[in-house]
Amino acid sequence: MPKRKNTFSSWRRGLAQRAVHKAWAWVQRTGSVTAEHPAGLRFGAMGTGTRLAFPLGTVFGEPWIRLGSHCIVGEQVTLTAGLMPDLDLGPDPILRIGDGVVLGRGSHVIADTTVTIGHDCYFGPYVYVTSTNHSYDDPHQPIGRQWPRMEPVEIGPGCWIGTGAVILPGARIGRNVVVAAGAVVRGVVPDHVVVAGAPARVVRRWTADEGWQPPLRTPAPVPIPDGTTPEQLRALAALGEDGVARLAEVEPGN
Repeated sequence: MPKRKNTFSSWRRGLAQRAVHKAWAWVQRTGSVTAEHPAGLRFGAMGTGTRLAFPLGTVFGEPWIRLGSHCIVGEQVTLTAGLMPDLDLGPDPILRIGDGVVLGRGSHVIADTTVTIGHDCYFGPYVYVTSTNHSYDDPHQPIGRQWPRMEPVEIGPGCWIGTGAVILPGARIGRNVVVAAGAVVRGVVPDHVVVAGAPARVVRRWTADEGWQPPLRTPAPVPIPDGTTPEQLRALAALGEDGVARLAEVEPGN
């Protein structure tokens, strides 16, 4: 025979779930790091509106890390300056992050020497940026015991770095570059290109004379008109595809 549902137990379980989720949301809000509530982290600079989500990843060398304004640093993001904690790295910052930067969940930015991320860069989750690489010059020594090679890394403004991309020491990425998911980038990447692969290669580029080559396969998104209200957007979303198609046939002014 089917078992009778224990309504009281289901009610208690639902109540406990709601309590846990509310408590976790409170922990996330309270544990996040901002300039106003730094949680004991002493960054070299942290701009207005910047927030590091809780739970944090590994963070050390904060006096040599400068974060711009209105940055979003996702959960479990690692930010480090120097090879290890408690080093004196001198008077200049090692890791510079510009204004409006988004670092996706689980990303790592390892700055043993200078790493610069320009304004308005967006990183997907689990991006790995490092200024240090293992050396293997001596075939008789374990690789992990050999002194690493270090080269500065620079990522220009306006870039999009896809999920799981790896930016290696010495990379110089230009302005408004798309790095495809899973790409491994080294060397110089010019402005206004798309790179993909391991190692990354230019697969599309933009010039003022020719536009994007090869041409984009989809039309450019139409921006939301200025002055559009949230209520109008919700009403449009409720129309469905047929309603939107009929609306598109209506001439302006009718």
